[in-house]
Amino acid sequence: MGAVLTALGTLTAVVLAGWLLGRFRVLGPHAPAVLARVVFTVATPSLLLVSIARTDLHVLASRSALATWISTAVVAVVALVVLRFVLRRDPGDVTIGTLASSYVNAGNLGLALAVFLLGDPVAAVPTLLFQLLVLAPVAFTVLDAHRSTAHDADPDIVTAHDTDPDVATEDGATSRAPSDGTAAAPSPTRARMALAVRATVRRTLTNPIIVGTLAGLVLAALPWELPDVVYGPFELVGATAAPLALLTFGMSLAVPAADRERAPRPDLVLAVVLRSLVHPVLAALVATALGLDGQARLAVVAMAALPTAQNVLVYAIQYGRGQGLARDAGLVTTLLCLPVLLLVTAVL
Repeated sequence: MGAVLTALGTLTAVVLAGWLLGRFRVLGPHAPAVLARVVFTVATPSLLLVSIARTDLHVLASRSALATWISTAVVAVVALVVLRFVLRRDPGDVTIGTLASSYVNAGNLGLALAVFLLGDPVAAVPTLLFQLLVLAPVAFTVLDAHRSTAHDADPDIVTAHDTDPDVATEDGATSRAPSDGTAAAPSPTRARMALAVRATVRRTLTNPIIVGTLAGLVLAALPWELPDVVYGPFELVGATAAPLALLTFGMSLAVPAADRERAPRPDLVLAVVLRSLVHPVLAALVATALGLDGQARLAVVAMAALPTAQNVLVYAIQYGRGQGLARDAGLVTTLLCLPVLLLVTAVL
């Protein structure tokens, strides 16, 4: 457990530095938002490009990867269903709540745990890839679409154009469906749906993190490797993603309690229970069902026991949704991480 303590101590020190910066306003009142934007638009995409480009994609075919993907997907779906249909949260809050429940700190604490406890950094790769290739792109697509609803017409809304054959067009003329049997022009509803689809595709393909992930996948699939000099700038910038995310997290904790957004208690309880209890237990059951045992099963369960990633707060700040939940879930699950990991190693 020395590796876990060392990793947690390092993370805590950087978070504390962020808290001090925020407490004394060294970087000004807008620093958390600015740092979150840097992490989201520059640092994390660079890190993803390099990390995925150098990953052996054959690791996705292992039983360990399958156990990780199944257990994580189930946790995400449970969180989504409860938040949307039981707690009645809107899509933006549902998305951040789902990430807080299923998106773990695999890049920092997970890699340290894989190296020092399991002796194999590849143990963290299935978790990282599922988060980068599935959770993140889906979440950003939903968040982008939800943030743009004020600009894009809702195709489910029925207006006078959809029901009245005699309606005024933009130039004041009257539009009537042709009566001679010729095909009518596309309805306004269908046109709005087409515009909404095109807008969603455009937002998805211009999202920095999705672009970085897709570029990394393309490079990983190439039959040759690019020279290191090409990856150098991306490695340099990508190395700042983790510390900047931790500093942002620390600064968010320095905001006075009266001024910061509070996490809804039911949402926080759901995220913490799923993250620190349900996911490790479910991962153990799935790994056992797939025939994993010993070190392989321990690796899957240990990755599932990691706390909520600080990047979830970065995403929440970037999109202005669920900041209180992302911050509090990250804090509580990090505090619970050590006892949970100790229990996991003792049992397995």
